[in-house]
Amino acid sequence: MRFSQSVSARLEGGVLVVAIDNPPVNALSAHVRSGLLAALDHAAGTTDITGMVISGTGRTFIGGADIKEFGQPMVEPTLPQVVERIEAFEKPVVCAVDGAALGGGCEVALACHGRIAGENATFGLPEVKLGIVPGAGGTQRLPRLIGPIAAIDLIGTGRMVKAGEAVALGLADTVAADPLAAAVAAVNAGQPLRRTGSIDVPVADPAAIDAAGAKVFAKSRGQLAPSEAVRLVKAAGQLDLEQGLAEERATFLRLRDSEESAALRHIFFAERAAGKVEKLAEVSPRRIETVGIVGTGLMGSGIAVSALTSGYRVIALEQTQEAAAAGHARIAGLLDKAVQSGRLTAEAREACLARLGTTAEATDLAAADLVVEAVFDDFSVKTELFRRLDDIVAPGTILATNTSYLDPDAIAAATADPSRVVGLHFFSPANVMRLTEVVDCAKTAPDVLASALAFVKRLGKLPIVCGVTEGFIGNRIFYAYRREAEFMLEDGALPHEIDAALEAYGFPMGIFAVNDMAGLEIAWARRKRLAETRDPAERYVEIADRLCEAGRLGRKTGLGWYAYPSGERTIDPAVTAVIEAARAAKNITPRAFTAQEILDRLLKAMVDEGTALLADGIAARPGDIDLVMINGYGFPAHKGGPMFAAEPDR
Repeated sequence: MRFSQSVSARLEGGVLVVAIDNPPVNALSAHVRSGLLAALDHAAGTTDITGMVISGTGRTFIGGADIKEFGQPMVEPTLPQVVERIEAFEKPVVCAVDGAALGGGCEVALACHGRIAGENATFGLPEVKLGIVPGAGGTQRLPRLIGPIAAIDLIGTGRMVKAGEAVALGLADTVAADPLAAAVAAVNAGQPLRRTGSIDVPVADPAAIDAAGAKVFAKSRGQLAPSEAVRLVKAAGQLDLEQGLAEERATFLRLRDSEESAALRHIFFAERAAGKVEKLAEVSPRRIETVGIVGTGLMGSGIAVSALTSGYRVIALEQTQEAAAAGHARIAGLLDKAVQSGRLTAEAREACLARLGTTAEATDLAAADLVVEAVFDDFSVKTELFRRLDDIVAPGTILATNTSYLDPDAIAAATADPSRVVGLHFFSPANVMRLTEVVDCAKTAPDVLASALAFVKRLGKLPIVCGVTEGFIGNRIFYAYRREAEFMLEDGALPHEIDAALEAYGFPMGIFAVNDMAGLEIAWARRKRLAETRDPAERYVEIADRLCEAGRLGRKTGLGWYAYPSGERTIDPAVTAVIEAARAAKNITPRAFTAQEILDRLLKAMVDEGTALLADGIAARPGDIDLVMINGYGFPAHKGGPMFAAEPDR
């Protein structure tokens, strides 16, 4: 029987087994909500139906609300109405969660009288990642099941939990190999009407509750939704269910219409679009099973770990056997840290090491389907390597350069077949950072680009396709706004004032603190390389050069834009003196800057460069630029990225 275009059901004895089929993620669209209510009405009015099971087709139970309905007129039945009807239903309702129960899907599960998890089930309330809070009882029902401390963690961070943890917390009743059959059996066995909303919130130590909230605040600086989520979870222990639900719904509606939510929804849709390239619509990627990595330093070892944990076989090449052994130890150490942090099991670590080979023999790379070079960023080093690989690897092997600033077209031109060369600009540490710029070179074959995209996605990373330009998307914009920041130094601002303005806006670190972290010598080498071709009429700030010449290379030397006498960042009068001397040499009379003026100038520099990247066809979409700046350079996600923030008519 069918209750709507996306909700159908069948009878198994006296149990009405309801299936939601709304691909790709069974979102709670209006027709799903109306179908669920119709199914409940049918079950209520049919005397020989003893109870109901709710399930989802495909690999998802319910993936959450239909985000496309945000900003549209509300269509009844609303999700709170559906959830409240399930909880109050006079016959047992059990959900069979085989796959993801997220957002509204988790709230539906919370309203059921029993929750059976499949082995691949995940539960979560990730609404804060869209700048909102759960709006159908999540903040009020979850703490009743798992306690306020665990609920603050899950709702305040948007963290998802797998089946085993869900059972341990009390969110799910049990894990079953066949959750649908187990749910039907539970109804037939007389599943009690355990209504979550009728349970008292477990008593917890107020200090522990506050500490859990403080952890959320520390991770979400500048964002409103996580703090509101914490407030609502605390309210669940102070208000009755009806009052708590009313407060939650009012907060949800207020946040849904906020700038923060609009920005985070922009990022959500930008991520969906990222990696989609129109010319690749009918192109199939090549098969990649073995990945060669040349260089096992910080970058190469991080790439190796990402590939190993994604199931690839890895062959890592170094110059000597001693270096190869050191590289193996470095990679194993990163895997050990992943085990210690709980991101990897000990068994998975052993499986990764079994797929890892380190060698000093370049001919061993003959087995690779893809070779990623992670060697010193020097043109002659990279081109010589690729020429050697021409004679070693198979004709169908893809060659990827990880250069940050060099011209990948020129690197490709040095090979026998430029069509198999692509850029893969990973961000360090590569086993942690999610962003990867996938550089579509002038002669990159379509299936090579498609293969690179598929590879990056399998690594669990966010691929952003871009064209060839110095610094690609991210470093080109970073260079532009760093240059603007240095102009402001000459004009009258100080490093700590600029950094304070950026950090107040939501950046985890200001630009000068970031430079100190990365090391000032990297940009210094680039400036020296470009010195001969620099336009003498172009404004150039020499302050950073003077610091580097004095040996102030950042945190690694204890001195950079700041001093680090005990590891902590402190303002250094010696830097102020260098800045003042540079102003005097150019006869610049310094002036004071407000934090807003600093932000306006830096944001304008980012947007101007982003606009140029779009005009030149280097970036395909404004959202791609926003994703690069958020995931690679610390731009606050809840501001939506520089291109979004600059839109005049939002």
